[in-house]
Amino acid sequence: MQVQPIGDMYANHKELTLRGIILGALITVIFTASNVYLGLKVGLTFASSIPAAVISMAVLKFAKDSNILENNIVQTQASAAGTLSSIIFVLPALLMLGYWTGFPFWQTTILCIAGGILGVIFTIPLRYAMVVNSDLPYPEGVAAAEILRAGEQDTADDTPAQSDASTGAKDIVIGGALSGIVAFLTGGLRVLADSAGYWFKAGSAITQLPMGFSLALLGAGYLVGVAGGIAILLGILIAWGAAVPMLTSMTPQPSDMEMSAFAMKIWKENVRFIGAGTIGVAAIWTLLTLMKPMIEGLKISMQALKGGNSSNLSRMDQDLSPKAMIGWTVVMTLLLAVSFYQFVADASLPAGLAWLLVLVCTAVTFIIGFLVAAACGYMAGLVGSSSSPISGIGIISIVVISLILLLVGNAYPQLLTTGDGKFVTALALFCGSAVLCVATISNDNLQDLKTGYLVKATPWRQQVALMIGVVVGALVISPILELLYKAYGFTGALPRPDMDASQALGAPQATLMTTIAKGIFAHNLNWDFILIGVLIGAVLIVADTLLRKTSAGKYSLPVLAVGMGIYLPPTINMPIFIGSVLAWWIKNRITKNSAAAQRERNLKLAERKGTLFAAGLIVGESLIGVIMAFIIAASVTTGGSDAPLALKLANWDNIAQWLGLLAFVLAIVILARRVLSSAKTSG
Repeated sequence: MQVQPIGDMYANHKELTLRGIILGALITVIFTASNVYLGLKVGLTFASSIPAAVISMAVLKFAKDSNILENNIVQTQASAAGTLSSIIFVLPALLMLGYWTGFPFWQTTILCIAGGILGVIFTIPLRYAMVVNSDLPYPEGVAAAEILRAGEQDTADDTPAQSDASTGAKDIVIGGALSGIVAFLTGGLRVLADSAGYWFKAGSAITQLPMGFSLALLGAGYLVGVAGGIAILLGILIAWGAAVPMLTSMTPQPSDMEMSAFAMKIWKENVRFIGAGTIGVAAIWTLLTLMKPMIEGLKISMQALKGGNSSNLSRMDQDLSPKAMIGWTVVMTLLLAVSFYQFVADASLPAGLAWLLVLVCTAVTFIIGFLVAAACGYMAGLVGSSSSPISGIGIISIVVISLILLLVGNAYPQLLTTGDGKFVTALALFCGSAVLCVATISNDNLQDLKTGYLVKATPWRQQVALMIGVVVGALVISPILELLYKAYGFTGALPRPDMDASQALGAPQATLMTTIAKGIFAHNLNWDFILIGVLIGAVLIVADTLLRKTSAGKYSLPVLAVGMGIYLPPTINMPIFIGSVLAWWIKNRITKNSAAAQRERNLKLAERKGTLFAAGLIVGESLIGVIMAFIIAASVTTGGSDAPLALKLANWDNIAQWLGLLAFVLAIVILARRVLSSAKTSG
């Protein structure tokens, strides 16, 4: 049964236009660069759909015949930037392992294209079950639809389209300028600190009171919501209020190591695995809860394959045809095989073993990718693309792939010794990168299709647009990764011996993936802490289930967010938590101070302005990071410093921390005042 639309006022509107594709490609390149930098620095990426929709409306308003469906195609295409760039959660691990010394362009590009397009195809059969016939909230998809409606000139209400579109773009620009200036003062001139922490010791137990000053993370927290923020705070308390103090009290501190360095070593080598276990079990639980919608989607897909004729369907119910889906699947699977063959061929293995590895990796990527597609789509529908725990899917994938390759290695011992044992670990990570490409685009496609469903778009055109976005994003990921690596380096992988290790990009997920894969093949992975995390996750799942049931769904405790609180550095987590509390406080204040007749409208206006301003904070800091990478790379190439703009002021550390805190507080005030003023203006 298909839901039939009530009228089709957009039947004659253009959707997939050349100018829209070009604009979408430009936005994709900019946001891909921003996301790659942000992901490598702090382990988070942001969804680019909402800012892309606003930029599209602001640009295309100068074309007389632009419309809501064309703007929707632009945001659909550009959304690939916020998702495909998540491959950086795994791929840099190949450099940390010492197997790669750079990012081969064609290997990286083909892997991203094949995995990304498979991610689109795998989620198409789920559209009806999880978008049309589902009560999942799809927060970012709904928000993008609201923004597109506000900018539509033919909208039924009195909202002035041109004003809303330009105002929305203005919010992104102001937020971006603010965070960009602070980021330049922090990472360029280095007169502001990006974090601070107060360390203290009770007996032999060590802990810290952390604080980070990143405005991008403040914006990310604003988008996450208070439930996710509280869950992250709980994770911080588990890690730094219990685990680190307990382990430091039980482990003798080396005499030549400072208190803070010792505690961070304990956290990195032990406590983070608790977070990995929590994230892993939460992701598995999500997969189990998805069996019903997965089966529903598969049934609908099989019915279409048996002879359904899409030409008989309404425009708003037309997906890519079954024949096209099969064709794309075959071609992309072959591309995956080519990518794996290129990787395996470099190891000079016997032909029989080499082809076996190509077949195994291709099959594993296809099967795991297909299974996680529904899970990722569901998670995006539940918590949004930005908050989806893609890294948790990556952890599970790396563990499964490593165990499968270990079985192959037991049958062919040569595999485990090739390249001093690095090859099989690198292959597991490369294969895991392919799975992550499938997972991230699956995470995004249903979100976009929800937006399209709400604005009466044509699904197959959106699916084509997202494929174009995948190709554009894939073409720029390798050069951007290469640039950032040469400019900053990654933790554990510095391209030059004289580099400042404190400025290296942490790439936290890639670091963890490397540790897990190496530990499995070396048979020395510390499973104890992972199992503790699994136990914590299981207890939290029970607590979350009871909380949702007793509060009729009003309250929740996102287990994946708790895992992130344990797993990510506390200086990253704290500004996210503060941003989430700020959003909650603003919402409550508007609710209390608005007249009943205006309350709902005020809340919608505030939510839109806050979302766009927060997106601006993320984009501004990220773009400055990429620009600084160009400057640093140029300086190093000519024999200069890797901090060419730093003022290097004497005795400035304490002052820089206070100035960083002041800038952070000022940004909070500006964000709060701007959002609250929108509600007051509306009456």
